Amino acid sequence: MIFSSVWATAAAIKNFTADDDQNAETEGFKAGAMDFIRKPFVPDIMLQRVGRILELHRLQTNLAREVKRQTKYAQERQERMERLSRETVLALAKAVEAKDKYTNGHSERVAYYAHLIAERAGMSESDQNDIYFIGLLHDIGKIGVPDTVINKTTRLTDEEFAMIKQHPIIGAKILKDITEMPGIEKGARWHHERYDGKGYPDGISGEEIPVFSRIICVADAYDAMTSTRSYRDILSQQKVREELVKGKGTQFDPEFADIMISLIDEDKDYKMRG
Repeated sequence: MIFSSVWATAAAIKNFTADDDQNAETEGFKAGAMDFIRKPFVPDIMLQRVGRILELHRLQTNLAREVKRQTKYAQERQERMERLSRETVLALAKAVEAKDKYTNGHSERVAYYAHLIAERAGMSESDQNDIYFIGLLHDIGKIGVPDTVINKTTRLTDEEFAMIKQHPIIGAKILKDITEMPGIEKGARWHHERYDGKGYPDGISGEEIPVFSRIICVADAYDAMTSTRSYRDILSQQKVREELVKGKGTQFDPEFADIMISLIDEDKDYKMRG
């Protein structure tokens, strides 16, 4: 068994030679030789060299095995961290929605619609994942708005509406220090901005509004219209489509409004809504 291993390794040496030309040795190593033994050779020395090659091969095999094991462990750990992050973000979104029974599932749906829009817009997989998380947390600022205001079924007073208009600012302040996802606060702060500049809290317009915020704006409006609210029932699909068409270039970025409209047109049975 030992000799078979020796001769198998010796075969890999490529080759035994009586050639004293150094160029031949150089070319041999370039061709993949593990060693270069000239004839006539000393058996003891050859066996030692073969043994060294066998040991090197064993070390390389063990190293490759350990690298594979550590890589698998790192991937599993990364997947666990991603699941933890996703579950934590979802828990935060649900904590906010617990304040209002009419918005149960709202953040998840907005995240889903925003992801669809980003995908149809040709954005990268990384951007699609980012906007999903941004969508989940876009309303986090409502945690700072009194429950009585959020759940009011009658018309809001000017003072109460002013409180509601603070939730984008509150949300941005909560999220701005999350360094692992730079920009996650953009969806919270600017999802109520309008393309024509008449939104809040900052009154910015057009492409001044971050692209993710413009997508969230469309997704948020679609879910608001297709969900039951304290002050009205679900709107018909045709009415939702009409509102999106009417809002192109004023409330909504035309590109993302058109994508949402195309998704509505494909949803013949009105099943996309929550």
